[in-house]
Amino acid sequence: MKIAVVTGTSTGIGLATSLHLAANGYRVFAGMRNLDKAGPLQDAATERGLPVEVVAMDVNEQASVDAAFAVARAAGPIDVLVNNAGVGGATPLELTPEDEHRAMFDTNYFGAIKCIKAVVADMRERRAGTIVNVTSMEGLVAIPNQIAYSASKWALEAAGEALAHELCQFGVRVVNVEPGVVMTQIFNNSAPKTRYDKQSPYKNIMRRNGKMFASGFRSNTQPERVAETIFEAITTETYKLRWPVGADAIGMLEGRRQMADEDWVAMGGDLTDEEYAARYKAAFDIDL
Repeated sequence: MKIAVVTGTSTGIGLATSLHLAANGYRVFAGMRNLDKAGPLQDAATERGLPVEVVAMDVNEQASVDAAFAVARAAGPIDVLVNNAGVGGATPLELTPEDEHRAMFDTNYFGAIKCIKAVVADMRERRAGTIVNVTSMEGLVAIPNQIAYSASKWALEAAGEALAHELCQFGVRVVNVEPGVVMTQIFNNSAPKTRYDKQSPYKNIMRRNGKMFASGFRSNTQPERVAETIFEAITTETYKLRWPVGADAIGMLEGRRQMADEDWVAMGGDLTDEEYAARYKAAFDIDL
């Protein structure tokens, strides 16, 4: 049985991916920082008779990462790594404390790099394996009011693209999966790092960012859809680097590619909500 390690599995995409991979022939080692939150995943796996083992893993701590991967490697070579652990937040750059900015990079970027380095040498030597980076549509389109989050996801996108090139000759597959707005707990978890102030000079940016997410919520994309995409990216015979998930992610990616940089910047100008919504719809086919 092939072995997969998935990070950030207490809820959402990580939980769904652990179950989906386990239902499709993988023995899954599901990493999570707080084992007190392991109940839902363990109960679901037990109910369905799936080979999922929860392991303690804080991707911000090297010793924790090393210990978790040692447990997985004791069962055999790791065939798949899914870098899913992440944190979010929504605040204009001027108002984002530097420690919060760094914390997002520590988890979203450096946490993934720690995990990659835990498997890459063995995958290279075996000339087999897949590394999946769960980034975001914000790893493809830099979103105002979420600069720290966007930048961390862009960094992981860049690392994945370059690593795919480095490892191609060794038969190791690297893919980036870019969900749009998905119905997960990340929004509740990031609430302390989300600031909306009606008196702020950035209030329009804050409000429009909120409308983007409200539109995504209406689409109701579930974590299971991301899990299915991850499995397809792992198993398809036709390699593809980037895998956007959800109509909003696809619309943002395709629309931004066709838009001049200056036109995107100009959308941050002094527009009425109606003007902004019309431009957004025309560019990305998304109703705010």
